[in-house]
Amino acid sequence: MDERRRSLRTELEAELVMKRLDQPGFDSKAGIQVTDVSKTGVGFLCSESLEMGAVYEANLTVWTKEVIHAFIQITRIERVKDGFRYGGFFVGMNELDAYRIAVYQTVEEYKQD
Repeated sequence: MDERRRSLRTELEAELVMKRLDQPGFDSKAGIQVTDVSKTGVGFLCSESLEMGAVYEANLTVWTKEVIHAFIQITRIERVKDGFRYGGFFVGMNELDAYRIAVYQTVEEYKQD
C-alpha cells in the first residue's frame, strides 16, 4: 500500500458517527472500525457506501472518552470483503484536537517500547 499520510499513523479503537454535510436530513450512524488515525486524517472500515470527496461530520471518541468533533473528507475508497476501507483527511481540525491525537500517539509509542 502506498503511504500517503504526512503524519504518523496510530491505531485507535473508536466510533464515528457520520453525518453528511451537503445533504440536509442525511444523518447516518454507520458502524465502523477505525484502523488508523493521525493528526491529519483517519482510516476506517465500514459496511456502508460513502462518497468519494464528500465531507462528513464526525464525532471521534478517543481513549480518554473525550469526543473530538471533526469534519472528514473521503479521499480513498477500497472495496474489501465485508464492505469498504476508507481514508479521509480532517478538514479544519483545531490545534487542540490535533494535539490530543499527537499525545495519544506518543503514549502508544512509549507503551510499545
